[in-house]
Amino acid sequence: MLNWNKINTVLLDMDGTLLDLNFDNHFWLEFIPERYALQNQLTITEATEYLLPLFKSMEGKLEWYCLDYWSTILELDIAGLKAEISGLISVLPHVTEFLTALQQCPQQVLLVTNAHRDSLSLKMDKTCLQPFFDGIICSHDFGFAKEHPAFWETFQHQYGWDKQSTLMVDDSLAVLRAAQDFGISHLISIKKPDSKKVAKTITEFQAINDFSEIMPV
Repeated sequence: MLNWNKINTVLLDMDGTLLDLNFDNHFWLEFIPERYALQNQLTITEATEYLLPLFKSMEGKLEWYCLDYWSTILELDIAGLKAEISGLISVLPHVTEFLTALQQCPQQVLLVTNAHRDSLSLKMDKTCLQPFFDGIICSHDFGFAKEHPAFWETFQHQYGWDKQSTLMVDDSLAVLRAAQDFGISHLISIKKPDSKKVAKTITEFQAINDFSEIMPV
């Protein structure tokens, strides 16, 4: 599936790619509606019916990933609530083995995430994955989400990687499409970003069940 001799740079997403998306799905779709209902004297159903369209309207925008934005909009301490259930944060299968194998290879390995810095710090503290990366890129530092062409232009200008020899692995098809439009040659999606849900059928990009399928030799 992948010729590692043609890869010089590896760009890895965090949530749903390296980390189990179950944490984020549970947090936004269950935990936050419960807390919002409690705070506003609503039923959980009423809270969910209000929140889900609100969340949907911000998908793909930098604000969707911004904890400060949602703290203001919902009048909840989003970062604090994430820390409250941080025991649910976990690494997807074969991720650690994959990152360990990459340490023995010449490729530059970068974590590239839309996650807010507070969420990123919490997850790195819980998973201890930070030492595996040559750099960690947060889209909030550039002012554009990974779905936006300007993110890729700014990111490549600052880091200087070559599109033709770059591999990107991400669970978001919208992000992969943006990377494809920018000209990144090697793109792989994740079939099972949430361990509690069934695997997705993906035909638009090469896709893997887990990182054991593209382990560098």
